[in-house]
Amino acid sequence: MLHTAAGLTGIFVLCACASTPPAPNANLQEARHAIGAAEQAEAGRYAPNELRAARANLAAADAAVRAQNMATAQRLADESTADAELATARTADVMANSVNSEMKRSTATLTNEMRRSSGDPQ
Repeated sequence: MLHTAAGLTGIFVLCACASTPPAPNANLQEARHAIGAAEQAEAGRYAPNELRAARANLAAADAAVRAQNMATAQRLADESTADAELATARTADVMANSVNSEMKRSTATLTNEMRRSSGDPQ
């Protein structure tokens, strides 16, 4: 009987240790910060799908926290951060390509003007 009581006590201790993990507050905060950075970078204009996915994953992570499903909340918060960072990167890529294209056009215009001014046939 003493052996059974000790076994049950051990099981109760293990169950108490296996309780719901704490909310992934740092992950959620990181996702919110990444979304804010993407919004400031104008990702809504240049990478709307990725930004939308980041927001949806953050909302799902918040819902998972309310449902006390912390492992899912952490995974969704991490996915939200990744989506937001992808949106920021895609925005930077689009903007860099735009600047590059404009520089190429400007260079071509200047080259044509120089040739025309010097009387050099093209």
